Amino acid sequence: MSARTSEKPAALEPERYEAFEPPAYHFDVERRDFLKVLGGGIGVFLLVGNPALAQESGRGQLRMPALPQNVGAWLRIAPDGKVTVFTGKVEVGQNVRTSLAQQVSEELHVALDSISMVMGDTERTPYDMGTFGSLTTPTMGPQLRKIASVARDMLIDMAARKWQVDRGRLVAANGTITDKETGRSIPYAALAQGETLAKTVAAEDPLTPPSEWKVAGKPAPKVNAVDFVTGRHQYTPDVRLPGMMYGKVLRPPSYGATLGALDDTQAKAIHGAIVVRDGNFAGVVAPTPEAAERALGALRPQWNAAPAETSSEGVYDYIRKNAVEAESGERGNRLRHAAGSIEAGMAAAHQRLEQTYTVAYIAHAPLEPRAAVAQWENGKLTVWTGTQRPFAVRDDLASLFKVDAGSVHVVMPDTGAAYGGKHTGDAAPEAARLARAAGKPVKLVWTREEEFTWAYFRPVGVMEVRAGLGADRRITAWEYHNYNSGPSAIATPYDIPNQLVQFHPTKYPLRQGSYRALAATANHFARESAMDELARMAGAEPLAFRLKHLSDPRLAAVFQAAAKKFGWPRRKIAPGQGFGIAGGIEKNGRIATCAEVSVDRKSGSVRVVHVVAAFECGAIVNPDGLNNQVSGAQVMGLGGALFEAIEFADGKISNAAFSRYRVPRFRDLPAIDVVLVDRTDQPPAGAGETPIVGLAPAVGNAIFDATGVRLRSMPMAPHGLKT
Repeated sequence: MSARTSEKPAALEPERYEAFEPPAYHFDVERRDFLKVLGGGIGVFLLVGNPALAQESGRGQLRMPALPQNVGAWLRIAPDGKVTVFTGKVEVGQNVRTSLAQQVSEELHVALDSISMVMGDTERTPYDMGTFGSLTTPTMGPQLRKIASVARDMLIDMAARKWQVDRGRLVAANGTITDKETGRSIPYAALAQGETLAKTVAAEDPLTPPSEWKVAGKPAPKVNAVDFVTGRHQYTPDVRLPGMMYGKVLRPPSYGATLGALDDTQAKAIHGAIVVRDGNFAGVVAPTPEAAERALGALRPQWNAAPAETSSEGVYDYIRKNAVEAESGERGNRLRHAAGSIEAGMAAAHQRLEQTYTVAYIAHAPLEPRAAVAQWENGKLTVWTGTQRPFAVRDDLASLFKVDAGSVHVVMPDTGAAYGGKHTGDAAPEAARLARAAGKPVKLVWTREEEFTWAYFRPVGVMEVRAGLGADRRITAWEYHNYNSGPSAIATPYDIPNQLVQFHPTKYPLRQGSYRALAATANHFARESAMDELARMAGAEPLAFRLKHLSDPRLAAVFQAAAKKFGWPRRKIAPGQGFGIAGGIEKNGRIATCAEVSVDRKSGSVRVVHVVAAFECGAIVNPDGLNNQVSGAQVMGLGGALFEAIEFADGKISNAAFSRYRVPRFRDLPAIDVVLVDRTDQPPAGAGETPIVGLAPAVGNAIFDATGVRLRSMPMAPHGLKT
């Protein structure tokens, strides 16, 4: 029985646009292709009456099955004492392989280096919704801790039965059970040999509190770090299979164009080349990457172009004018928050602020582009691909090729550069369709231009703010509207009696989807820029103004921690020097960021000199890994803050290369200080997203402090500061 049958749907955040989009292709089931796959045998396929329903495969909602509570589904102990842990979460550079292993080590009482993690393999691991939303630490961490704790108790019980003693005199440590009274001991492996860890996990099973952690909560070296540094680790583009061929896909010349006639005569003349045409999909397969490239170039397609609706110059007006009706019901209500009366709050205001802020489309720009290796064998499809949602990719492939999910196996090698950009398995169905036609394994690796053009972008957004200040210099009213970007972190953390906060979905011209922190970056940029404007309007010091409006002690604590490390407030000692501060709440984490900038008023160049980021995400599992997450977020955020933007017109991306798309370079990097606030009284929260959201507004506020110029559009200085 498929795991899908017992799942309950749950709503996705609206800005995960990639989960709502229709499938890119609708493939026909061609008998001649399946004869190559099945060798002429008889196959039974799942046929669905409504093709549209067949393609849904969880799009627009998460599937949340009850997790297996049998210990053996998650953890096994080998005869040599090695522990294997199984989780559907994946490793995409955030180092959760290490932090999850630390938590298993903590509860199982075994050495960290004795644990190996099997991750994101749809045949070997329990079903998982995917690795996103900073959910791995707060959800999978406790799950594996419980599993390890129960396994440890089971082993103690086994030893008690074996020795016919009371379990209370037995202790577990370093993979061994020891009798405190006699001193005799037995390794876990000897107890577990021939046994099945079949006990059900109890919801109330006690866990070690973070204040007593000995392995978790401490720095630990990255698991398999040597493999990554030396190049021994195999990413999807490194996978090699016997008899493997290489594929390329024909891409449209512009967004919305559809494929008409296709002359493939010259392509088929290339030795070993196979041309595949299936509806709007066309591609080639050849024995070498070079031959596949030549065959693709030899195709002569005719395209039916679609009219472009807007360009990067007019996109903000476009989305503002093309709002669509929001959902009704409970889900729609979550996109709107109202308290008090905006009219009364604005009437009581002595000063008012009305401003518009914007964020551009930006690319994920991963060093590892999308790739997949697909193999059909005896009616079964196996795909190796880098994705944050291997089970969703499995289900999409099953629907697309009209086979049972059990006939699809997705293997997720540790992959790089995800952060929301690899929720979909775009290369997987393409490689699978080509492999079905070729009757051999096929590898497909997207080019850099394909990655910049056809992967999804961080959504463009317009944020409108209207606020009022009373005579006591407190905010009396806060009205906030976000168009298209999304509702993540849209609620203000500040105490304001009269509020109206609303997200407005709109039509949008380019493919867009999840990006690190979703819309929290856009919403923090607008809100924290506006808070700075209000503070200066009130004649108040920016940090004091924020603290005056805060009742969340955790957020106040990170603001104070960042300010202390930064030396806030700082005195200017050089022309063009400026300082800014910003912060907020997202995914149950608290971030505060201080930035120092240097602006050359003659050339307009903007340089971020120093950043302090104070972050709190509850109890810290791995301080080194967390430090890396926070530091990396500042670097990644720098590009979107200052210069990253997708340029497009006539349905075409005009800067689809690193030579034309500006990302942070080594010379751009500021000194970065990270302050980690460890709250062992709080459960661990995720850290992959929240640290990025304070960087852009802190830099923008610092630029204003340096120049008196308020920049309300991200990127703020793509070609230098224009005053």
